[in-house]
Amino acid sequence: MKIALLLADGFEEIEALTPLDMLRRAGLSVDTVGIGKKDISGAHGITVIADICDSEAEPNDYDAVILPGGMPGATNLDSAEFTDRIINAVTEKGGRIAAICAAPLVLGRRGLLRGKKAVCYPGFEDELTGAEVIFDGVVTDGNITTARGMGVALPFACELVALLASKEAAEKISRSIMKD
Repeated sequence: MKIALLLADGFEEIEALTPLDMLRRAGLSVDTVGIGKKDISGAHGITVIADICDSEAEPNDYDAVILPGGMPGATNLDSAEFTDRIINAVTEKGGRIAAICAAPLVLGRRGLLRGKKAVCYPGFEDELTGAEVIFDGVVTDGNITTARGMGVALPFACELVALLASKEAAEKISRSIMKD
């Protein structure tokens, strides 16, 4: 199991780093993939050095992809050619796609949410083309997990650990970090 977490300038730092931390605690292999470069500036001025640049990444190597939100991070992901390549590769193998906050717009614009329940940051609902928009914090429908925003970054991360590692791993990590 290999996971790509995409980072584009303007990403929401907590939405990226919380799942990254939790998935790595679960022993999963996660590459942070910088769009266009390795030094990526978050929406709040925190710069993260990605493990690899998108030009170094092979989309077919990944079983799951995570898209953090933030603005303009989500729109930068949406306009990146690599985003299409990795989403297509992961989709073709039946892998997991996850997006939080504004990033579900990337999935909606590609028709990946048709007939699925999905959530996003308030105000982006019109971008979730074909989805049944609900208002839970985190929702998984089939191979797609979406979440509303930074305030649910930890439940989003726990859901991904449960889906990509095991429910037991998610519970063990939740206890170890004092999550209620």
